[in-house]
Amino acid sequence: MRTKYIDLIDQTFEFPQDEFNLKEDRLIFHGIDLMRLIEEYGTPLKFNYLPQISYNIQRAKGWFREAMNNMGYTGNYHYSYCTKSSHFAFVLDEVLKNDVHIETSSAFDIDIVLNLYKKKKLKEGSYVICNGYKPQQYIQNIAKLIEKTKLEVIPIVDNTQELQDLMAATKKEFNVGIRIASEEEPKFEFYTSRLGIRYREIVPVYKAMLHENPQVKVKMLHFFINTGINDTAYYWNELTKCLRIYCDLKKVCPTLDSLNIGGGFPIKKSLAFEYDYAYMVKEIITQVQRVCADNDIPEPHIFTEFGSFTVGESGGALFNILHQKQQNDREKWNMIDSSFMTNLPDTWAINQRFIMLPINRWNDDYERILLGGLTCDSDDYYNSEQHSNAIYLPKFNKNKPLYIGFFNTGAYQETIGGYGGLKHCLIPEPKHILIKRDENGKIQTEMFSEEQTANDYLKILGY
Repeated sequence: MRTKYIDLIDQTFEFPQDEFNLKEDRLIFHGIDLMRLIEEYGTPLKFNYLPQISYNIQRAKGWFREAMNNMGYTGNYHYSYCTKSSHFAFVLDEVLKNDVHIETSSAFDIDIVLNLYKKKKLKEGSYVICNGYKPQQYIQNIAKLIEKTKLEVIPIVDNTQELQDLMAATKKEFNVGIRIASEEEPKFEFYTSRLGIRYREIVPVYKAMLHENPQVKVKMLHFFINTGINDTAYYWNELTKCLRIYCDLKKVCPTLDSLNIGGGFPIKKSLAFEYDYAYMVKEIITQVQRVCADNDIPEPHIFTEFGSFTVGESGGALFNILHQKQQNDREKWNMIDSSFMTNLPDTWAINQRFIMLPINRWNDDYERILLGGLTCDSDDYYNSEQHSNAIYLPKFNKNKPLYIGFFNTGAYQETIGGYGGLKHCLIPEPKHILIKRDENGKIQTEMFSEEQTANDYLKILGY
């Protein structure tokens, strides 16, 4: 009878996988012995494996390059990184090694852009796409970027008031994009995105405010789908509507030459994950090319804004199972040495599921359990995984420590969780390390931040 944890994985998934392997009964991630990290740094521990960022960027650029070359597409492709996914300097440093561009979402984002520009990490001529709703401080910072740098700044107009504010904030000529207020999936609580200008209003707004405006040129139409780029009838329907608007606008706006297909690629959240990225890119390019040919207009330059896809698969979090509580005949609770609500907030906020695997004891028998966090909140738990809405782990044994890892957590978790600030029940921020490779491919680790202390919290709280 096959009752070991490794048997469960072998029977359920293709294993090993590109990033996951075993050494004896210990999990190896991208060639990294995770138990050695735990022995050196302890738990709870967060990490970022930085080479994965460049790897994913280059993969995406390769898919678009291949599709465009094979199909004779005449426009160019521009990869942009959404800084909101992770603002850390170590992320931007790695991203900008790959000749890519930046998409911003708020006023303080512009300060990051200026810092990168002054340090010559963001080179002259790079695109900075300024998205999101724009209060006055954001408007002023965008104007500063237009006036003080040699970057290709493209504010994406969310409403007509923003356009007026931008024109008042700078006397220089500048380019803009127009964001389409896309229609949401039927299961959403509302029909139309709160961001952008409605389909039927885009051409009239252009004619009324921009057609003969010497200060502003419309260069980009921005299309964003909240659920990302997926092979669904909803996505293709929205893309088709967007392309019709692009063609209608292009016929009256000769400066328009770029289409931004915002909304990112999915990332791996399960060992059973399957997604044909190259096929999706080819189909998108095919659709764009076909509609442009039907309307006898030039093929646009294509921009993408990939945030989670860029940085998500670089992140991970390692925890220790402190104790097991048998609460009734059916429910066993394994308690981790941290909190899901505070340190992996998407598991609580949007019921996000990440890849979860034990780090050690793969040759032990397994059991079905629930995972609980350290806060006193009843919502601080993680109760489903890729195994048919259940979690299976090696059996708890107080004499044999068990460690678990959550993988591909690199996007949004720190910003949503309030990195370095107050946490629910004052659960501390874990240690955070960076994992790199030198020019010979040897793994190197360095401490980014220590675990929060009681004194850190006392200072924040004013004691």
